[in-house]
Amino acid sequence: MRVNILQHTPNEGPGTIQDWAHAHGHAVYIYHPATFGRLPQADETDMLVILGSPQSPNDDLPWVKAERDLIRELLAQNKPLFGACFGAQQIAYTQGARVHAAPHKEVGWAPVYLQTDVIPGLPATVEVLHWHQEMFEIPTGAKLLFSSDLVANQGFLLKDNVIGLQFHFEPALDNVREIAINDATYPDDNNDLHQTAAEIIAHGVPAQNRQVMFQLLDYLVSQK
Repeated sequence: MRVNILQHTPNEGPGTIQDWAHAHGHAVYIYHPATFGRLPQADETDMLVILGSPQSPNDDLPWVKAERDLIRELLAQNKPLFGACFGAQQIAYTQGARVHAAPHKEVGWAPVYLQTDVIPGLPATVEVLHWHQEMFEIPTGAKLLFSSDLVANQGFLLKDNVIGLQFHFEPALDNVREIAINDATYPDDNNDLHQTAAEIIAHGVPAQNRQVMFQLLDYLVSQK
């Protein structure tokens, strides 16, 4: 299977998503549309992963719009999609759901709570990395998957083969360091989780996050 990954900023890479793909023998192709303006074709995509970005789906940028055209095409072909943060917002936007400022800026570690048992074996509570101040509305027909204490819409499942998460399961510890040191001032401004970049790094990554990331991706491809 060919897993095409859209990476939008240097410090937010695929992390354990790439580990999952390699563990299953899948071929990984990483595109950088914000830098090079290139996207994969739908017919060369078996699964699409859309990662985080400092941009918003509301930004009037050619690559943002072109990315949504690809997402729509893949949704019509019932191919599995996974979106993290901006990626989830992009998927929601294609379905007519609004993306807007969240009631709280969440930057740091905080729990999310499972809202449906449709995906078997997921823990009821998981502590995850948040790095956002926008949020999506849940697309029509999608199931609410996770909520946090500050922002209700933290994840959705659409058509059983599309998952969007407002937070991040994918970073391993090196990835957290990379995110935090390169965007070190972002947690300091009106952050309702009240954590500094140094505290976010020192927290470490809960061991179960990698396992849950694998479970979610396994579920998506099992629905093909």
